[in-house]
Amino acid sequence: MASVRLQKALARAGLASRRAAEELIAGGHVRVDGRVVTELGTKVDPRAARIEVDGQRIVAESPVYVILHKPRGVVSTMRDPEGRPSVRELLADVPGRVFPVGRLDFATSGVLLATNDGDFSEALIHPRHAVPKTYVIKVHGIMQPKDLDAWRRGIRLEDGQTLPAKAKLLRHEGDKTWFELVITEGRNQMIRRMGDATRFRVMRLARTAFAGLTADGLRPGAWRYITADEQTALKRDYGVPRRIASPPSEQNPRPGAAQRPKPAMRPGAAQRPRHAPRPRSVEATVALAKTGAPPRPHRSTRRKHP
Repeated sequence: MASVRLQKALARAGLASRRAAEELIAGGHVRVDGRVVTELGTKVDPRAARIEVDGQRIVAESPVYVILHKPRGVVSTMRDPEGRPSVRELLADVPGRVFPVGRLDFATSGVLLATNDGDFSEALIHPRHAVPKTYVIKVHGIMQPKDLDAWRRGIRLEDGQTLPAKAKLLRHEGDKTWFELVITEGRNQMIRRMGDATRFRVMRLARTAFAGLTADGLRPGAWRYITADEQTALKRDYGVPRRIASPPSEQNPRPGAAQRPKPAMRPGAAQRPRHAPRPRSVEATVALAKTGAPPRPHRSTRRKHP
């Protein structure tokens, strides 16, 4: 295999997005053949070099692409310092070290993609690709068709003017309004801030599509694999994934489903006792190294809050 930049090798191994991999390298967390590397331009041969992150060797995984129907009240990160529910629990049965593609706010529900392919994630969240994201929004107040013109043209926020968007009035519900919005940006709390700027406070927000992918048929908290046909469409429109991955036949229909077949056991899984703590992930190890915080207890021993 030809040499590639170190951050790209980490991304391809499913560790994180390329941008996050660059942070790991700059922070001195990465070793190549026993030597700490902090220079971002360093090139390596992933098959020949021994690459480690905080002492854990990185081995390339088969690519995995899934769609999660994220519920409200769940953070879209794999670990939350405040101890709130995270998508990590919802994606526990997904093979590989997957991570979310972009973010959805804590109070926002809907389509969230997850993968272990850093190039896939980077391409879909990069502004140059203008990937469309569709939302259904409920606001306080009775909006008229002309009120949506500002959303279509762009609204000035404290971090700049929003790009033109598509907006369609759906219905009125007493003194509330439902409408659909299609945007190509991903700024923090952007839609809620647009509502505040136009005096139509956002009450409910759900993402119904991301890059044309929907969570139709998925209950909140459930996930499914992105099909080969859907991957082909993404590659045609955005250039990723670079190689189409055939998803496994078994999928996770919904959390807690009765008689749900268990996923096939991976090699070596039988040697770990059922209630033994899971090995700490690279992400958790890096987080602890950065913060100096003590390790969090295993889920089964963690105190439950009322």
